Amino acid sequence: MFVHALIVFLVSMVPLIELRGAIPYGVAFGLPLGLTYVIAIVGNMLPVPFIYFFARKVLVWGKDKPVIGKFFTFCLEKGERAGKKLQEKAGRGLFWALLIFVGIPLPGTGAWTGTLGASLLDMGFKKSVLACMGGVLLAGCIMGALSVLGVSAFGAITA
Repeated sequence: MFVHALIVFLVSMVPLIELRGAIPYGVAFGLPLGLTYVIAIVGNMLPVPFIYFFARKVLVWGKDKPVIGKFFTFCLEKGERAGKKLQEKAGRGLFWALLIFVGIPLPGTGAWTGTLGASLLDMGFKKSVLACMGGVLLAGCIMGALSVLGVSAFGAITA
């Protein structure tokens, strides 16, 4: 049980997968849903402060480097474009737009992307963390329900 709990924790910290993969894994391998949910939430939220404070600096630093420059520039430009587009559409409702964006359980819409976007938009740290936390909790509820219903790739593999 400890090994599966550790895997849930680690998988929930992986960009793009996050708790969208961690919760189905935990449920498929017999961990109680409540325990899986808590572990995945903690694991998913752990990188958020680091992403907020350092991701933008790392991308700016690396954009003119030989091997990684093109990718870092792409990430920086895409994040800025997406952030501005979200801000234009959301206006004063940026907090709620970020929460819903993070809460949609699809690859690329999780806490990593949401926090990076908030950082690029110069959204305040507290507001960013609260919006991401709300979105992660929402995504966790959705993934928990789908996992219990057996709607997951892991469920198909283990069946």
